[in-house]
Amino acid sequence: MPAEPQAIVRGTAHIRGEPDMVAVMAARRITPSSVAPITFFVREESDWMIPRHAPLPKVSQALSHAGRDVLEFIRQRGASFFADIVRGTGKLKSEVETALWELVAAGLLTADGFDNLRALIDPKRRSGQGRGRKARPRHSTGRWSLLFSDETADRSKALDAACRVLLERYGVVFRELTLREEFPFKWREFLITFRRLEDRGEVRGGRFVDGFLGEQFALPVALESLRAARHFEPSGESVTLSAADPLNLVGIIVPGERVPAVSGKTITLRDGAASSERPSAPVAAVAGGMGIHA
Repeated sequence: MPAEPQAIVRGTAHIRGEPDMVAVMAARRITPSSVAPITFFVREESDWMIPRHAPLPKVSQALSHAGRDVLEFIRQRGASFFADIVRGTGKLKSEVETALWELVAAGLLTADGFDNLRALIDPKRRSGQGRGRKARPRHSTGRWSLLFSDETADRSKALDAACRVLLERYGVVFRELTLREEFPFKWREFLITFRRLEDRGEVRGGRFVDGFLGEQFALPVALESLRAARHFEPSGESVTLSAADPLNLVGIIVPGERVPAVSGKTITLRDGAASSERPSAPVAAVAGGMGIHA
């Protein structure tokens, strides 16, 4: 097992940084289900996930008895294998499985391998692999641990990481683009960090996209894409995307009625514009894949 896992699995209850989430959790029991949201991300690039949750004792009010026991065991013991959690809590395997799902759905736990998640999703994988003396449970392949410790988060580091995420996603960033995002930061906080990146020469500041007020910041490669787009002619190419995709900017910067970011819905873009709209100018595919009128 690698010392530095490449991915983490967790629920998205706290990833959005909604201030009312804690109150909702305290008033409503957390129920794990097959539609519980799961997030995959690289551990080394997780600084943007600044903790925005209440102290564990307060959050645990919305958990089941088994969930609270498992949470307390991991809090005291640290990263633990499934078998250790079963033995340490004195719970049945089925109770621990349900508790782990509950804690993942609440955004409290993370796993250091994909097999942890597969074992919870697929009952057949729980029986283990191998035969005879070589048989071993699937649960032994990875550990479970708290996603956030009680340490105070470095807000400036999280801001820097969030700015880089936006730049890599969109290429050009301005205030309107952040309206669809759910980072727990104000635009003025982003501005300070973007200006710092500009001073370092990592990004460029200016006015790159017409029709929007305020400062704009762009990666050099994005500006090259915008310049090249001036020579493009509309080809009529259509692309259908999930409404939950970050490219869904209809009603934000792309003309048209805003489409909710729901995974069950789709949007169709033709030459970078909503299919019901005729593009008035060529569209450039900049860093992150966003369509911007040059």
